[in-house]
Amino acid sequence: MSRPRWFAVRQDLSPSRKRLLGMTAFLLPLLLWSIVSYVPFIWHPNIKVIDPGEVSWLRPGLQIPRADFAKEVATAQATGARVPTGERANPIYLPAPHSVARALYTAFTTKPVLRGDLWLHESLAMSLKTIFWGFILSSAIGVPLGILCGAFVSASRLTEPFVDFVRYMPAPAFGALMVAVLGIHLEPKVAIIVIGTFFQQVLVVANTVRKVDCSLIEAAQTLGAKRRQLVLRVLLPASLPDLYNDLRILLGWAWTYLIVAEVIGVSSGITFFINQQAKYRNFDNVYAAILIIGFIGLATDQILAWIGDRLFAWKNPRPSRVRTFVTRLFAGRDVLLFPDKPTA
Repeated sequence: MSRPRWFAVRQDLSPSRKRLLGMTAFLLPLLLWSIVSYVPFIWHPNIKVIDPGEVSWLRPGLQIPRADFAKEVATAQATGARVPTGERANPIYLPAPHSVARALYTAFTTKPVLRGDLWLHESLAMSLKTIFWGFILSSAIGVPLGILCGAFVSASRLTEPFVDFVRYMPAPAFGALMVAVLGIHLEPKVAIIVIGTFFQQVLVVANTVRKVDCSLIEAAQTLGAKRRQLVLRVLLPASLPDLYNDLRILLGWAWTYLIVAEVIGVSSGITFFINQQAKYRNFDNVYAAILIIGFIGLATDQILAWIGDRLFAWKNPRPSRVRTFVTRLFAGRDVLLFPDKPTA
């Protein structure tokens, strides 16, 4: 039997190839970043001064464009002064990978410059709090409403036209209004996360519920299921795996609104840290903070994916205590909850 090709349409890859491609997805950008950072003739538009010579305005560590440095060297040679020396370098806003890697540690251990500024871990905790409450509030309303819209045409026609209208309005446009209504602290930031995810959430959840196989509904109706039972015991269990994945994706959307939300009112969280470090020209800390956001988001998504694999085990068959718990929770309705489960 021939091995599957790397680019076979709709064919799965071996676990080893999946791991290899997954690592390559991160290594390729890192390789490009390293080439731009460490190979002088690729870019390096500046000169970092090592010895200023007898040029009064130069100082060690200063970066200037190569053309300006060449003019100073030519002027010093023409006047017989000591010639400045330097090495090619990228702009300060593009630190090398090793500098950012070091900053991933030092950003947590470096004391804030100004009194009242927060440490990096404190800023991260505030951002996580904003994301948590924003997404929880959005889901607490958006998911049930989306399920109702997916189950009942009347609820859909009553709700979705307005939701579809508002979702095109950029969430940051409500920033000034949220500050006027909720104050300048955490509340308006949470509100921006809610606005940014709620309206999309309703439509996505409703569309997922509509995809449930109609034969399941017809079978339940044949067995005498009422309207409430159709929603809670057929539509909801059958759409749970896809709803779970929808929420994973929508959580990523919530993170994309974080930077905008945290400048509403009093600037706070990881956004405040990034802006402060950029002001101090500590761009290695800026990159480190951005990478930390990515690490937290990726780790959260992978944990949720791991839980989902076990919670909805028929999508990825293997023994699971979580699946046993859910099966017992919906005891007596296994056929509808796990439609792929073989029956006696």
